[in-house]
Amino acid sequence: MAIFDLFSKRQKRLRGEFPEIYTYDNIPQHLRVQIIHIIKDAIGIRKHGHEDKPEEAYDFIHQTLCREYGIFSLGDRYSKNDEDHVLNFLLSTEDTEKAIDVIELSFKFIDRIIKQSFDEYEWNTEIKIKPDEAIEELNERFKEHGIGYSFDGSEIIRVDSTYTHAEITKPTISLLWNNKFDGANEEYLKAHEHYRHGRNKECLTECLKAFESTMKIICSEKGWTYKQTDTAKTLIQICFKNQLVPTFTQNQFTSLKNLLESGIPTIRNKLGGHGQGQTPQIVDNEMTRYGLNLTGTNIIFLIEQSGIK
Repeated sequence: MAIFDLFSKRQKRLRGEFPEIYTYDNIPQHLRVQIIHIIKDAIGIRKHGHEDKPEEAYDFIHQTLCREYGIFSLGDRYSKNDEDHVLNFLLSTEDTEKAIDVIELSFKFIDRIIKQSFDEYEWNTEIKIKPDEAIEELNERFKEHGIGYSFDGSEIIRVDSTYTHAEITKPTISLLWNNKFDGANEEYLKAHEHYRHGRNKECLTECLKAFESTMKIICSEKGWTYKQTDTAKTLIQICFKNQLVPTFTQNQFTSLKNLLESGIPTIRNKLGGHGQGQTPQIVDNEMTRYGLNLTGTNIIFLIEQSGIK
């Protein structure tokens, strides 16, 4: 369903009332209501005489959350069914991370289950919006409210810069969505998950894993010899030795080779990977964000140069 640029929105923009800086620790009530509308429109309602696919969806979301939280039921005793339990909990919980849990799991179901068997689902169900439209609207609503999250690769990830997200994060996830890069994709998304929760050292560790996994997959696909124990530096040397960068442009990529050898591995080794000694090593958000973005940039470059589809 289209997002309408209402008169009240235009007036708020004129008065400068729209947020310019992302926030992360609060999901406003009116945004929760808008997200509930999206979920209900995407999951839909059962067609008369058909399988109750929507109830199966809400049952899965409800039971999964209950099991993970170690409780028997979400919401209150006035909730009549699984749909009520899930949506009332999203509306009422004061725990922002749990609200995001509900949003992420609901849209993961929409993206992974409904989307993958859409023809069958639509045959049984009255829906108002398709899965991709639901995800697009969710991300636009986040942006509209200045909430620094986005649903990409079936995960809620943190967004610090609209430009960086559009030019680095989304293209990286899109390239890694290829089944050949499943391992690297999982590690890159884990890095974002750690970053969202402020686990900076763990984020850098997963960045390195994703970077190394990408190079190992490229080596395997190309038939280049390497060892599973090879470090990032060795893998980089293998990639350049086999002219992953075309020979006629090798010189102009010397600086990039140095960046690949000294960037992510050095950040991780100095800040995230070794013993801390007497003074605990602090990894600040700026350095973590740099490492995360550098990982994405280099993964994009390597996969595009490899030509792997």
